Amino acid sequence: MASVSISCPSCSATDGVVRNGKSTAGHQRYLCSHCRKTWQLQFTYTASQPGTHQKIIDMAMNGVGCRATARIMGVSLNTILRPFSNRWSCMTKSVGHYLEQ
Repeated sequence: MASVSISCPSCSATDGVVRNGKSTAGHQRYLCSHCRKTWQLQFTYTASQPGTHQKIIDMAMNGVGCRATARIMGVSLNTILRPFSNRWSCMTKSVGHYLEQ
């Protein structure tokens, strides 16, 4: 029987990884016994995959529009706008102090 070595995405340990149930979509979840982090290898939604938000930001920095990014990545427009609204609220709080003066 073939076995696949799975490493923890947080601490890179391979010897303490155990199965930890299934997600609501039926995908296998894993638990690292060293750092106690849980994760899954397969995702139902594209927006849940690691690196999706970084790809969205990279596309925006290269001049790709929000609707085009949503169409290319296969996610909703709200998923595209979410990383920017979080960052915008942080920026307005820090810049707001200077605007009041």
